[in-house]
Amino acid sequence: MKHYSNALEIFNLTPKSNCRECHQPTCMAFAGAVYTGKKKLSDCPYISKDVLAQYEEVVGGNTANTENVDKAMQQLQKEVAATDLRAVAQQLGGTYSKGRLTLKILGKSFSVDDNGDIHTLIHVNPWVAIPVYNYILRGGKREITGRWVPLRELPNGKEFHRLFDQRCEKPMKKLADNHPGLFEDIIRLFDAHHVDKHFSSDISVVLYPLPKVPMLICYWYADGEMDSDLHLFFDETADDYLDGNSLNSIGSGFVTMLEKLIQQHS
Repeated sequence: MKHYSNALEIFNLTPKSNCRECHQPTCMAFAGAVYTGKKKLSDCPYISKDVLAQYEEVVGGNTANTENVDKAMQQLQKEVAATDLRAVAQQLGGTYSKGRLTLKILGKSFSVDDNGDIHTLIHVNPWVAIPVYNYILRGGKREITGRWVPLRELPNGKEFHRLFDQRCEKPMKKLADNHPGLFEDIIRLFDAHHVDKHFSSDISVVLYPLPKVPMLICYWYADGEMDSDLHLFFDETADDYLDGNSLNSIGSGFVTMLEKLIQQHS
């Protein structure tokens, strides 16, 4: 695993085009943000996966970034500890009993106690924990409408949709292209289900990263000269419950988990 020696090393990995797709004014500014842990190397859509793998970008090759994530989780945990979990349980689609709020996360039970500690039988990654904390704190009240929209059409998702495409939709499309049983595995492992085909897709599957934040996966088979395609959609109420960054985190984390599961069983 490589570590960043300085910001110039990171700058030399970028296309040096100042395209601003990473939401930084220049590639040098982006390099500085990565070096200080404010951005991830993968936030640049033009850096190859081979390069990212050298720096173990999926789990983070930067100590500063890890520390920032830990601090963010600690702060969110404090805020959750100050929240009346019993009062918000019903509107979040969960239950409260014996000092714990229990939610279904991708079909698995997650409990958060009155101290903000998470209890579950599976491993807890930041991509799950931080959105769960934000979900509790945001506490949206609108009911799911069934109107599906892409991330870019959500008020708080506009600035993340390009990153979401690079880190979630394109990798999941590759998995679907190479593993015909992917959607059946998703249904079996994560309590997802087939739904009527949306947007003229060949396959439409809904899963629930959080009780009030369903995610629709639509896949189109290759047809003649047309390549296959895959897109993800959220209910139009999603940003009542999560901000764009957390929605991106859930999608990207879910794909990373699928990739690891496939690697383990291939």
